[in-house]
Amino acid sequence: MTAYLLETRNLKKYFGRQPAVNGVSLQIPAGSIYGLLGPNGAGKTTTLKMLTGLLRPSNGEITVFGEPWQRKHLERIGALIESPALYGNLTAQENLLVHTKLMGLPNDRIDAVLETVDLKNTGSKTAAQFSTGMKQRLGIAIALLGSPELLILDEPANGLDPFGIQELRELIRSFPAKGMTVILSSHILTEVAQLVDHIGIISDGKLKYQGAISHDEDLEALFMQAVRGAKK
Repeated sequence: MTAYLLETRNLKKYFGRQPAVNGVSLQIPAGSIYGLLGPNGAGKTTTLKMLTGLLRPSNGEITVFGEPWQRKHLERIGALIESPALYGNLTAQENLLVHTKLMGLPNDRIDAVLETVDLKNTGSKTAAQFSTGMKQRLGIAIALLGSPELLILDEPANGLDPFGIQELRELIRSFPAKGMTVILSSHILTEVAQLVDHIGIISDGKLKYQGAISHDEDLEALFMQAVRGAKK
């Protein structure tokens, strides 16, 4: 029997009378890289915001680590939702120091996560001087500070050049071996196809497909079939 680190059941979120997420039931296997896919505006970010407590569900259930979702579980979850919140006038190390103070974490985590995301040698360079890829990696470093068991990344490849995307791909691939389960939202199918082992496809706020996937599977064809079917 598959062990699910996180499950949602009939998850819904309304803004006024408009459903942004409508009955989504996710099953995230422990130790997997799960790709949450869908067109822009499909409901991916809204779903992830509910998983991280940034939005309250209108209906449905979230189970994580075998228990109903509670705020205490955020200590075991790291997340990068939309753009990373960085202090542009501070270095990478100083940005992380702010977050260790806020989170009550030991400062010795800073060097470890900077090494993980390959930002250990940025010295006195401030975040405002970083490339988009470096900013994304610093955002991931912040998410890693608490040694999370679940890492949630929302469109982490946005704005990256091909070199930055390759670096990010290699970084994400390394996480399951370190004991992390990853949920990765994206609309860039070529990148996701090389990373994930499970996918969920959302269209118009509804989950249209979910299952394991091999790296040689035609993800684009599967995606188009799910999304086009959703629009009929």
